[in-house]
Amino acid sequence: MEELQTKEIDRIKTLLNAAFHGGSWHGPSVLENVKDIKPKIAGARQKGIHTIAELVYHMTTWRIFVLKKIQGEADFDIKTEKQNWGNLKEIDEFEWETLQMELTLSHDELMNSLEEKDDSFLLEIVPGSEYDFYTLLHGIINHDLYHNGQIGILKKMAPKASKFDDEEDAPSSRYFSDEFGDEY
Repeated sequence: MEELQTKEIDRIKTLLNAAFHGGSWHGPSVLENVKDIKPKIAGARQKGIHTIAELVYHMTTWRIFVLKKIQGEADFDIKTEKQNWGNLKEIDEFEWETLQMELTLSHDELMNSLEEKDDSFLLEIVPGSEYDFYTLLHGIINHDLYHNGQIGILKKMAPKASKFDDEEDAPSSRYFSDEFGDEY
């Protein structure tokens, strides 16, 4: 019987895709979380808190950082608030779709850049840093999950963010919703 051997790089790629596209144990992925957000909600600003649109911009920025490091660019860095969070004013339909598309394209490009890599790549030091690619790739996964949680909270705080038009239709608890049945 042939033994199943899974490379660490393949497991990391699986985690990256699950956090981004779906299928992870933790709940909605990044794309699942942003897909039904309207531009008005994406750009809604609360005092002292980044908007959903800014979070999406920021997540794209750090994917680009990872890509540049994989491409060997030691001097590439994110130095300013504008580079990190963008300079987003009002978010219209076009701007919101563009931000989501850029995030998806950056994810696809990241996945493509890892396609030919093997486990030895994970031990290489990231150009311009003191840490390895294993740490950087796990870092981008953790970064996605952290900001995805923020997006989820901002969605819940936003007016009309609920999938229920009438709050009377909303289950009082997930244990009593129709999704889970009566076994709880």
